[in-house]
Amino acid sequence: MSKYFQRLCGLSRKAIMQYNMLSDGDRVCIGVSGGKDSVALVLALSSLRRYIGIDFSIVAVTLDPRFFSKDTDYSSLQKMFSENDIEYVVKRTEIGPIIFDERKESNPCSLCARMRRGALHDIAKELNCNKIALGHHLDDAIETFYMNLWNEGRIGTFSPVTYLSRKDVTMIRPLVLACESDVIKAVNELKIPIVKSICPMDGVSNRQNMKNFVIEKCKNDPSFRAKSLNAFQKKDLDGWGIKSDK
Repeated sequence: MSKYFQRLCGLSRKAIMQYNMLSDGDRVCIGVSGGKDSVALVLALSSLRRYIGIDFSIVAVTLDPRFFSKDTDYSSLQKMFSENDIEYVVKRTEIGPIIFDERKESNPCSLCARMRRGALHDIAKELNCNKIALGHHLDDAIETFYMNLWNEGRIGTFSPVTYLSRKDVTMIRPLVLACESDVIKAVNELKIPIVKSICPMDGVSNRQNMKNFVIEKCKNDPSFRAKSLNAFQKKDLDGWGIKSDK
């Protein structure tokens, strides 16, 4: 196993164990946007199945938003997942046309996220999955914390594990202990194919502003991410306190 991918798998294993993310018999729906984080997560969980000591299965799922009413080409991912014996489902949606063409949303990101979440929850149940895995990493958690603080005056971020009672499904984020740089290094090392988003808001959203903020903070203080993680865990912010030392 290559060095950077091995590190990513190790961090994913640590998160899974610390937060009790997986159990024997779980069937995990992995949301795959086509970007580096979600694709790397699929390969990490596929690799972990062989040695983590937990009997679980996975299915990778892509919800094509069909921006500009065009089907996105995911053939490179289909080929890679097939070569690695990973089940892969692509479902075409009308999320893009509804948001940008019909409703002409001026601030589309929030609605898009809600629609994608709802569609992912539905297909997870259709595929008999009791867990949904997302590719959010530590940088995403820190960015979300500051977005909530500055935009809403609220202290919080997303949780490593969230049970959704209405759908009877549990959301897990196995990459929460990994930095974005860990993902980038693993993806580049393995030459993993990526499907770039053609979302009209890509690179100009509030999320991108927060990403730039975190990058600048880390330039001035290289321990900024580690301090943030420590604070989340010490205060058990939104379930970030360590649940297990297995």
